[in-house]
Amino acid sequence: MALTGRAAFLAALGTLPVGVLAPSWTGILAVNAPLTLAMMCDYALAAPVRSLRFTRSGDTSVRLGDTADVTLTITNPSTRPLRAHLRDAWPPSSWTTGTETAASRHQLKVPAGERRRITTRLRPTRRGDRQAERITIRSYGPLGLLSRQGSHQVPWTVRVLPPFNSRKHLPSKLARLRELDGRTSVLTRGEGTEFDSLREYVPGDDTRSIDWRATARHSTVAVRTWRPERDRHILLVLDTGRTSAGRVDDAPRLDASMDAALLLAALASRAGDRVDLLAFDRSIRALVQGRGAGELLPALVNAMATLDAELVETDARALTAAALRTAPRRSLVILLTSLDAAPIEEGLLPVLTRLTKRHTVLLASVADPEIKRMATNRGTTDAIYDAAAAAQAQAERRRTADQLTRRGVTVVDATPEDLPPALADAYLALKAAGRL
Repeated sequence: MALTGRAAFLAALGTLPVGVLAPSWTGILAVNAPLTLAMMCDYALAAPVRSLRFTRSGDTSVRLGDTADVTLTITNPSTRPLRAHLRDAWPPSSWTTGTETAASRHQLKVPAGERRRITTRLRPTRRGDRQAERITIRSYGPLGLLSRQGSHQVPWTVRVLPPFNSRKHLPSKLARLRELDGRTSVLTRGEGTEFDSLREYVPGDDTRSIDWRATARHSTVAVRTWRPERDRHILLVLDTGRTSAGRVDDAPRLDASMDAALLLAALASRAGDRVDLLAFDRSIRALVQGRGAGELLPALVNAMATLDAELVETDARALTAAALRTAPRRSLVILLTSLDAAPIEEGLLPVLTRLTKRHTVLLASVADPEIKRMATNRGTTDAIYDAAAAAQAQAERRRTADQLTRRGVTVVDATPEDLPPALADAYLALKAAGRL
């Protein structure tokens, strides 16, 4: 039972003249007794809330940044019409800040024996599973003086998937891939190429590609062309340690790494390569293996949806061992991790040889655009100090990248916006050079 504002207003309105003109208990009782009787009648006429039945339907997954609609069906089995206010509670991260009140509260009228549907629109601000909390409903009588109040649990889960903002780059990368994989085959043979065809020599072709036997059989000079092999294995290794928890442009580094991984997975699956995912910090956090091209992206986004960075130092030795177990044959291993000097020099470099002996290794790291902006500021004394600090940080990253490059690792270091296309370009360059 809950007292409404209308009842309190009427009580105050009736008591005030009595208190001013004829203050006495008799006068107060004369005003409030009829009001109390009206409230009791109003309460009796309100539809009961315990007997209401609720069912949910609607979206079960949504990309971060999009909206999800969850429908609630309310059935009123009583003989009294339901006039109610309803709050459909979800975790705070289910809405953008400031919109929760408007999105979660509904006014409701359900005639006796009928049902109605209301829709709660969610706009989650974080990845992961958002589970519905309790429903609180307040049923009013015809006078709106007293209300019945109760709560119901109606479970429902909406999984918030990574946004995949970089898919806008996919058409241009696929066009580049088609050039590699058909009409413009590479002329040089490499470890990851297979013979494609013979064609007539044109000025500018590498003379080492001339097929002299075919030339002898024809009246023109013939050159051999090669194309990148298909069905190569690519292992995406997502570092979920503490360095991935740092926020860059108001989002964790881990989210930018996921975005780059999704673009590469989409591109590589179109190229006919097999893509697996390993998320690791001190243990395996997610593993996706053996998925076909059609089911790869749904499997990846589902595995990534509930991943969060752990505030622990990544065990590079265990990560390397897990990667070697996951990729027993020669593969392209893409490490999506930080390029900070300490974790690389103390953790990864001592065990890197185990990876590079068997696999082609590419390291992709998310750079902070704020460091880049700071490095160019010169307006004030503080800005100059900031620029010096930023230049030092950039120099350390370049030095770390050089150390990795000397050990045969391809390094991609770019801001969150630029990392996905840069990583895709690096993959295409390795494929064009026959290094996969």
